[in-house]
Amino acid sequence: MTSQRILSLYIWIFAIFMFTPLILMIVSSFNDTSPPSATDWRGFTFKWYEFFWMPQDQISQDPILRSLDRDRFGMCFRNSLSIAIFVVPLSLLFGLSGAIFLTRWQTQFNGILWWILLSPMLAPGIVLGLSTLVFWGKLGVDAGLFTITMAQVTFTAGYPLLILLARLQRFPVELELAAKDLGASPMRTFWRITFPFLAPALTTAGVITFLASMENYNTTMFAKGGACTFATEIGAMARNPNGHPPLINAVGTVIIVLTVAFAFLHAWRKSKELKTIR
Repeated sequence: MTSQRILSLYIWIFAIFMFTPLILMIVSSFNDTSPPSATDWRGFTFKWYEFFWMPQDQISQDPILRSLDRDRFGMCFRNSLSIAIFVVPLSLLFGLSGAIFLTRWQTQFNGILWWILLSPMLAPGIVLGLSTLVFWGKLGVDAGLFTITMAQVTFTAGYPLLILLARLQRFPVELELAAKDLGASPMRTFWRITFPFLAPALTTAGVITFLASMENYNTTMFAKGGACTFATEIGAMARNPNGHPPLINAVGTVIIVLTVAFAFLHAWRKSKELKTIR
């Protein structure tokens, strides 16, 4: 067997290992049984998807759906969006500051500073959540959405830092020097030259930070107090001793469909731009 065939076999095994659980999850989200199952088929249904807009009297007639709190699930989802609204700009600001500092301040301490700025990404989420809870608790701040935001910013700022740092390392510094020689202030130089160059990286970093905030569980779980988020509520449903409701499978399917749709949309736009350039 040639090395190329071995590599192809490995890729196929890896793809099967990765995507089989997702396919089973999608299939079970249309099965009229709880806990969800892809083998014990009880009938095709959309009710796990319709739960979010189904009339209340229809929900009360279903033994599984009536045990779920639709209002709480919606509130937890809105909490996650509210947190992300603050986490994304704060993470971008801190990440951009760190990236500029590391690329512009060339000293023997850069290596140490690099590890200090990236250390929150390497720390366990439990440690970040508990340390945030203890720190703000000492200042008289109760656990809630604010502590969740602070805990998430602690490690999500590392994503923009790495992305923007890689972008800045390819930036021709001569453009900034030429702008300053022509009388532009540092702020004007940044907004007219540096920021447009960083715009694609900022967009990418913002999307990654948003997704990291929405799906974060470990750090959020230990910093939330009595609050809830999209991830922690799904985690609470998954810990149901009688098996998690197929509602989780439906939510996961929607997320997968949206992810694939945006990926195809991005690929289509890129191919269209390349055709335009040619």
